[in-house]
Amino acid sequence: MRNLKLIHKVFIGLVLGIIVGALLYPMKEQPFVSKYIIGFLFELLGQGFLRLVKMIIVPLVFASLVTGTAAMNDVKKLGRIGIKTLLFFMVTTALGIMAAIAGANILKPGMGVVLENVQQSKFVAKEADSFVKVLLNIIPTNPFDALVKGEMLQVIFFAIMTGVVITLLGDKAKKLQGLFEEANELMLKMVSIIMELAPYGIFGLIGKTFITLGWAAMKPLASFIIVTYILLVFHGLVVYQILLRIYAKENPIVFLKKILAPMTLAFSTSSSAACIPLALKTLKEEFNVEDKISSFTIPLGTTINMDGTAIMQGVATVFIAQLYSIHLTTNDYFMVVLTAVLASIGTAGVPGVGTIMLSMVLAQVGLPLEGIGLILAVDRIVDMGRTTVNVIGNLVCSVVIDRIEKRTEAKERAAQK
Repeated sequence: MRNLKLIHKVFIGLVLGIIVGALLYPMKEQPFVSKYIIGFLFELLGQGFLRLVKMIIVPLVFASLVTGTAAMNDVKKLGRIGIKTLLFFMVTTALGIMAAIAGANILKPGMGVVLENVQQSKFVAKEADSFVKVLLNIIPTNPFDALVKGEMLQVIFFAIMTGVVITLLGDKAKKLQGLFEEANELMLKMVSIIMELAPYGIFGLIGKTFITLGWAAMKPLASFIIVTYILLVFHGLVVYQILLRIYAKENPIVFLKKILAPMTLAFSTSSSAACIPLALKTLKEEFNVEDKISSFTIPLGTTINMDGTAIMQGVATVFIAQLYSIHLTTNDYFMVVLTAVLASIGTAGVPGVGTIMLSMVLAQVGLPLEGIGLILAVDRIVDMGRTTVNVIGNLVCSVVIDRIEKRTEAKERAAQK
């Protein structure tokens, strides 16, 4: 085990978690299994690892983002990168949900499903904030409170503003810039230590998922799960890779091999935020992406890039419409796309964001919100796939922006000569 690479250890932990969880599922009600395997072993390994990762996320994002922003030495360049990043995420989200709607209409996951056979979970709709309020909430009234509570959009805003001001101050803030650079190195070292525990954490998380959910709960909604995963795979392994090939000139197969570790971590934890440390490490070591690029694109993408969630919403909308025999018009589908794209930014950083976004989409086209209760029954399984797609998107965006910027800088240098 000591001679294996981290990705191999992580994969072993994933497979063992699935096997052990599935085998113990029939015995989950037994006192020993319930108390010591689920309640102690899996809980300690899984949640212990996640808490370690969450512990490092906010200081790592803040330090890396301040360092990366200050290192650009050009506010115009920061704006250029920001616009390209936002454009990438919004376009891919729109492509994802349009493909999901088309694919779900072709594959028809809701046809033949008997509503009475599907286990429903309780769902209480929450009113989403207005778009203006969401924009205002990006600006922290107390940056220290935002850091403590982990309000990522507010942390990002304050970090970028700090980095910009350091750039504007120039030599006057060199010592402060150096301090942030040292803090960033400290966080990255801590990340490498925590990542050694990833295989054990993943074993606990996956084991608990399969021992508590089992295969039986998935059967009635198998068509929804399968169609969603088909479209998630298409988006992650085809759409993203075409963009990567066109704009970054990278080999998609080589790229996917190099990002197996963050993909596996995303799949097993269902948390884009938990993948930030490993994503930054992978981009630097495997793709030579500059820190000033990745420290901007990864935290921002983790907060607003929800392609996987948008795809799930597209499939879920068609699935629920078919289940309740409700006909959706072309105009309805247009509103679904528009709402999902705006909601991907508008509900960023909100707990249970996928559910809130789906309720907004369903309400927009007049579908019953009770349908969300059906989706929640298998949400954990679907969440694993959509989180993986989100993380792939963050990594592809980072490499694409890095390569475009390097070509732009090369042209600028050539023009100066």
